[in-house]
Amino acid sequence: MQKQATITSKGQITVPREVRRVLGVRSGDKLLFESDGKGIRVRPVRSKSAFSKYRGIGNPEIPSSRKSITKWLRGMRGQ
Repeated sequence: MQKQATITSKGQITVPREVRRVLGVRSGDKLLFESDGKGIRVRPVRSKSAFSKYRGIGNPEIPSSRKSITKWLRGMRGQ
């Protein structure tokens, strides 16, 4: 795949849609530019979710799957 982007006077570029899809990035995500001797590589910065360390600590009786939580919520709501 080859795509072009133009650099603005402020040094900004618009990443083409196809490139964003391949990288799996959206608005607000960060990209890392690395020099590897042959050129520059661009890759998304993947950071662990700020909330991942708290996942599952709310109620040990409820499994942490989406289906289990939805079932528990419906039960609490009387549905």
